[in-house]
Amino acid sequence: MKIDPTTKLAFSLYENPGVHAVLLGSGISRAAAIPTGWEITLDLVRRVALMQGEPEQPDWARWYATKFGGEPNYSRLLGQLADTAAERRAILDRYIEPTPEERDAGKKLPTRAHRAIARLVRDGFIKVILTTNFDRLMENALRDEGVEPVVVASVDGLAGSVPMSHAGCYLVKLHGDYKDARILNTDAELAGYPPEYDQLLDRVFDDYGLIVCGWSGEWDHALRAAILRSPNRRYPLFWAAKGGRLRPRGQELLDHRRGVTIPIDDADGFLEGVQRSVETLAQSQSPDPASVALAVASARRYVAKSEFRIPLEDLVRDQLARVAAALDEHRANPPAGDYQKDVFCRYVETYEAVMEGLATVAGVLGRWGNGEELELVLDALRALDAKAREVQSGYLPYLEIRSYPAVLMFAAYGLGLTRAGRWQTLHRFLTAELERDHHGRRRTVDRLFGFAWAGAEYFKHLPGKENHKTPSSDRILTALGAWAPAFMGVLPDIEPCFARFEILASLAYTDVHEDGALEQGLSTGGNNWTPVGRSSWSESVSAPILDELAGDWGDQLIDSGFAKRQRPRLELFMRGFRGVISRNW
Repeated sequence: MKIDPTTKLAFSLYENPGVHAVLLGSGISRAAAIPTGWEITLDLVRRVALMQGEPEQPDWARWYATKFGGEPNYSRLLGQLADTAAERRAILDRYIEPTPEERDAGKKLPTRAHRAIARLVRDGFIKVILTTNFDRLMENALRDEGVEPVVVASVDGLAGSVPMSHAGCYLVKLHGDYKDARILNTDAELAGYPPEYDQLLDRVFDDYGLIVCGWSGEWDHALRAAILRSPNRRYPLFWAAKGGRLRPRGQELLDHRRGVTIPIDDADGFLEGVQRSVETLAQSQSPDPASVALAVASARRYVAKSEFRIPLEDLVRDQLARVAAALDEHRANPPAGDYQKDVFCRYVETYEAVMEGLATVAGVLGRWGNGEELELVLDALRALDAKAREVQSGYLPYLEIRSYPAVLMFAAYGLGLTRAGRWQTLHRFLTAELERDHHGRRRTVDRLFGFAWAGAEYFKHLPGKENHKTPSSDRILTALGAWAPAFMGVLPDIEPCFARFEILASLAYTDVHEDGALEQGLSTGGNNWTPVGRSSWSESVSAPILDELAGDWGDQLIDSGFAKRQRPRLELFMRGFRGVISRNW
């Protein structure tokens, strides 16, 4: 079977997420009608010359060289035209910022190629982007996908940025940003980079594979030199070229890295095709939708009648076996080398995929069960927890993420119970014993909820989650949102119900606190520490739920066992939780 280069690239991206950097040139922005820096420079020369009475020229660069004895310099020219930074930005905005008419025509906006790259970044397949462009189309496309990149556009920016390995997306604008008059443009300016840039490029070209698109390789001598001095070919270089033909100096770089040429018609079609192929590969590893649907339909049938107890247990056991197989696979094939965020992200995605069936079944049992299913759910949770703890050595993020399947099942069943208003069963579930260890009795809420779960802190390593207050809670809500239609009914938005579940989980956790500790409020430290989720900062969602606690619903919860069946403890919790919201807001 002959494998075409695009398919080879898609497989490499999928199987090695995060190890390819993208190098973008002006060709990527061509479809957006954004001029290159050199084109802007020559247009400025032309406009000034015409105003001074010079005739139209077929080659303004040659005219300038003949008249002034050198190449036109972007920075000097801009400085001569405008005295202030605001004036200089106004001149450049004409070339970069779209007018209303251009926006309506789709010009000077992120192209399909930019958006395809942004989706690959969002899904964790690409982390590092190098670009010679000084527009902001790539940043805008990333932000449209919910990714906030670390942008380096100058040596100053590089010095103040977070380390590349800590960034969900690291975008290096090698020639600068159009808002900064220091952008690099001429041959002389591009002959050499600052030492700090050279060190950065040496690391990228040594540690990452490279996908080149929109750059000819003919110019930018400093960038060419960085590629040529890179000795490592750990990961391949793929170079997308129109018709599969590179110019001689580009071919020299490809040969040096023993790279692969990918024939393309244009950047938009190429990058969209790669992104779709990677997405297809990811979907092919997800559970068969038909098998998930069958499991859900079976659970709905079995949960209603006691005579189906045995087939229901068989159904849960079969779903558990799928998850156990994934955990065993990761145990048998641990990642090599130091801890890598992209490996952690891949584990998250794998466990979400294999848990779809079991988590959805758990949600069905929570929504339509009658209480008899509780022990079955707890047995499944204990089995998942024990399976996760079979591995006791290695990097902590890899160890803790093994409990993620149990966390997903915990949240799905709890969400189903909350949707059904089964408060007594929910309290029994949250406070049920999951295990006993040297700390004593550990309840489900002690190990699997919010930041009480030891794996929660590492979810900030996921792309786009670096600055989230509750990244694990956010991710769990996203996963449940995809599975919820099977057990949440016609609710247009599950977030309020999820917030209700989180608040009740926090309330159940406080059973371990003395009244005196609760009087101090709720905190992230001390003897009144209480785990919380995204409901702890989403005031618009949480405030109405807390208001309900003051009324009849609060009485129902007290009768069901919450707050140790004491209204004063519930009042203390409400006051403490409002304090948490006010501090987080």
